[in-house]
Amino acid sequence: MLTADQTVQLRERLETELSRLVASASAALGFTMDRDRDRVGRDSMDESTEEELYSTQLRLHDREARLVGKIREALSRLKSGGIDECEECSEPIGFKRLMARPVTTLCFECKTAREQVEADEPLE
Repeated sequence: MLTADQTVQLRERLETELSRLVASASAALGFTMDRDRDRVGRDSMDESTEEELYSTQLRLHDREARLVGKIREALSRLKSGGIDECEECSEPIGFKRLMARPVTTLCFECKTAREQVEADEPLE
């Protein structure tokens, strides 16, 4: 069970990260809107570099959008008091782990076990 101070710290951490991601999304939108400007006089290397940069920006934006969803879910779990309970074993998730990875839903032991299973699965 988290203390009141730990809950405040965790909420601040989640809200700060959410604000950062929202600002990043605004910047990504601006980048997308400016993409078609100044195309006259550009060679194929310029175009290729710009296309790679654009593709990378889209992938980052997609990852950040998923993280926004996870942060909103974590804030909901924090509000309901269940953020520090492992979804697999129902054991407590340590405060240090939550501060390091506030969107986590697994305790250290369950996450380690899951990663081991994934590492043992054959690649297709």
